[in-house]
Amino acid sequence: MKFCVLGSGSKGNATYLESGGTSILIDAGMSGKELDKRLSAIGVELSAIDAILVTHEHNDHIQGVGILSRRACIPVFANSATFSAAAKTVNRLFSYNEFETGGTFYFRNLEIHPFSISHDTEDPVGFRISDGEVSFGYCTDTGKVSRLMLHRLASCQALVLESNHDIEMLQNGTYPPYLKQRIRSSQGHLDNTQTAVFLKELVHKKLQHVVLAHLSEENNHPEIAFHAAAEALNSNPGCREDTVQISVACQGSVGELISLYRE
Repeated sequence: MKFCVLGSGSKGNATYLESGGTSILIDAGMSGKELDKRLSAIGVELSAIDAILVTHEHNDHIQGVGILSRRACIPVFANSATFSAAAKTVNRLFSYNEFETGGTFYFRNLEIHPFSISHDTEDPVGFRISDGEVSFGYCTDTGKVSRLMLHRLASCQALVLESNHDIEMLQNGTYPPYLKQRIRSSQGHLDNTQTAVFLKELVHKKLQHVVLAHLSEENNHPEIAFHAAAEALNSNPGCREDTVQISVACQGSVGELISLYRE
């Protein structure tokens, strides 16, 4: 299994994943032209994408879904509430495929489990994706951590987790009060400390890679987010920072294409 965060932040989100000849995108929140360019940067043609999974209907996660689906005949998977809320933005699709939040479904060789998260949208989800040997967990755009999230992401070999903001930077920043309140609410975004606590509970000996995602460009800094996550790993003697790689996804450039080894 390989994956790459093509871009992450309030201006657009998309993650590429491939395994056993199947290639998918989780969200497509940039223009079709930009997503095509970012896929090319990791040697992937748009025609190779077999499906798009959608987490929720905010524009920074669905902007390019419709155009990619129509241009390259790509089926799109989302729950019914997200499809309804996203209809005006995505417009016509090559193929609509509804899943039920909390229900496992299969696409080719991949087992996909969408689970509920907490965000100010109709029915937002994270994903656990397995090819039978390696599992990948994706969880961004949530204002709180639940036992369900912890349960679904347990034992994944790789995780993409939101680490949106530094509390002090947000409090002292230029955002208006209503926006600060929205970000810090239980339906907003996780701060670095919340993510570190989340990660500390998810650490296990087979964890290989953690990507910190959806960082605020104004209210966070990669080094601050990285340090909080590294401390969480180092606090577990069985899984230190030097045994788990940490990456920080950014908005403006493509991340590393990460390969996961099979046990």
